Amino acid sequence: MLEGLAPWGQELFLRRERERRRGLVPESHAGQGVVRRGFEPCLLALLRLSVGRDAGTGLTRGWFPGALARTGHLVRAAEPAYTIGDELQQGEELLTLVKAAVGAGDLCGAQALAESIPLRQLRDEALVALVSAWAVAGERDRAAALAETIRYPHNWARAWAVLAKAVADDGDTREALGFAARADDEVNAFVFDGTGQVLVLLMEVAVATGDHGRAAALADRVEDFTRSQFRDRSPWSGPGPLAAVLAREALGGDLDRVDALLRPPPRPPVGAGGGVCGWALTGTADQDVPLDGDLDESDARPLPPRSFLGARDLACVLDAVAETAGQDVALALADRAEALLDTGDGRDHDILLRALTLLLARRGQVERAMALADRIDPELRAGRQAEIVGELARYGDTDAAEVLAHTITDSRAQARALIEVVRELARRGDTDAAEALARVITDRWARGEALVAVVQELARRGDPGRAEVLAHSIAYRATRARALAALAEVAEPSRARRLAAQAVVLDGWAAVLPVLEPIVPRSVAVVVDQMTNRDGV
Repeated sequence: MLEGLAPWGQELFLRRERERRRGLVPESHAGQGVVRRGFEPCLLALLRLSVGRDAGTGLTRGWFPGALARTGHLVRAAEPAYTIGDELQQGEELLTLVKAAVGAGDLCGAQALAESIPLRQLRDEALVALVSAWAVAGERDRAAALAETIRYPHNWARAWAVLAKAVADDGDTREALGFAARADDEVNAFVFDGTGQVLVLLMEVAVATGDHGRAAALADRVEDFTRSQFRDRSPWSGPGPLAAVLAREALGGDLDRVDALLRPPPRPPVGAGGGVCGWALTGTADQDVPLDGDLDESDARPLPPRSFLGARDLACVLDAVAETAGQDVALALADRAEALLDTGDGRDHDILLRALTLLLARRGQVERAMALADRIDPELRAGRQAEIVGELARYGDTDAAEVLAHTITDSRAQARALIEVVRELARRGDTDAAEALARVITDRWARGEALVAVVQELARRGDPGRAEVLAHSIAYRATRARALAALAEVAEPSRARRLAAQAVVLDGWAAVLPVLEPIVPRSVAVVVDQMTNRDGV
C-alpha cells in the first residue's frame, strides 16, 4: 500500500499528491488583476492560451465528451467516439454520450445518437434509458413506441418496467399497471441475469400505486430468484436486488426477512452430498473410496453452516437505512451485523465492518464504533477513526467530533478528521469556528483543503469579499485555484468569470472548466478546439 493512503483516504491522498506536486503559489504572483471586468471574450482568450496541443485520449472518453454533450455540442462530442476502431469501446462511449444528452434534455439528439450505436445490446441499453426519459418528459406514446423497437428479450422487461415506474411516479395508476403487467409477462417468459432488478422496479411500482399486497408478493419473488442464483453468484459481484427489498422492509420496521435470511440452514443429514458428520471430503469426495479408519486432518475440512444473507448485502442494507431509519431499527440492524461478523465469515467481512462502524458513528454510538475500529489492521485503524469523526460531525455533535479528532495519534488521519469537522461547521453556517479550526491544522496542504469549504460557504451566505480574501490565503496553487473555482460556482456571472480567470492563471483550465460549463458553455468547446488545433467554436 502507498505510504499515507490509509490515513488520508483515497480521495484526499490522491488530491494531496497531485496538488503538492503543483507547488506553492509564488510570492510574486499577481493573478488577482487579470480580467478585472469579467468579460467573456477575455476569459475565452485566456483559456486558449492555457491549453496545450496534446489531446491524448481525454477527448474520446472521460469528462470532455459528456461536457460537450451537456453544453449543446452533441455532434462535436460524438466525432471522436466515431474514430474508435473497437466496436465495443465505441458503443460504450456513445452510450455515455446518450446518457449525458438525456441529462441535458436533448432527447431528440440522444435518440439519433442511440440509433447509431452498432452493437445491438448497447443500443438496447441506450433505448431503455430513452424510454424512461421520454415518459418523464410526458411523451408516453413515444416512449412506448421506442420500447417496441428494442431487440433482445432480456431488455424488454426492463424497458416496460422503467416505463411503468416513470408513469407511476407521475400519478397515472391505470397506465402504470398496464405497463407493469407487460414487464411481468416478459419476466415470466424469459429469466435472465437482470430479472431481480426488474422485479424490484415492479415492486416499487406496486408501492407507488398503493398495492402493498402485490409489493410483498414481488419481494418474495425477488428472494426466490436470488436463492435460485445463489450457487452461480460470483464472490466479487455487487449487492443484489435482495438488498433493495431488505432495505425497504427495514425502513418500514420489518426485519423478519432479514432474520430469516441470517438464520443458518440446517446441516445436511449424515452422508448427504459427500459430507460426513458435518465434514466435507476434499479431492476424492465424489469418488467411490472406502471410509475405513479415521479421517486425517489433511483430508477433511469443517463446514460451518453459513447464512444465506452475505456480508456485502447486509452492508448495502445498512448503508441504505443509515440516514432515514428510526434509531431502534438502525441499532437492531447493527446488532445483527455484529453477530454476522462474529461468525467468522471472511467473505466481504471488511465491507460489512466498515458499514457497521459508520452506521454506529452516525447514530452517536461512538464508543462502540471505536471498539470496532480497534478490530482492524493497525495500519488501517487511524484512517477508520478519521471516518468515524467525520460521521459523528455530520450526524451528531461537532464539539465531540473535534475532541475525538484530537485523540487520533496519526497526524495525517488527525488532519483528515479535522477537515471533516471544519466542513460540517461551515455547512452549518458557523464559518468563524470553521476558519479558526482550520488554522489549527498543522499540515499546510490540509489546512488549505479545509479552508476551501469555508470559502465556498462564505460565498453562499453572502460574504464573497471575505471568501475571496480567504481563498487567496491558501498556500498551494492548485488548492487555491480550486477555492477560486468554488467561489466562481456561486458568484454572479461577471464576478464568476473574473474568479475563473484567476484560477486559470494559477493552475490552468482543468480545475475551472467544470464550473464554467453552466455559465460560459462555449468554454468547453474552446478548450477542445484548441487541443485539436481547430479555429473558432
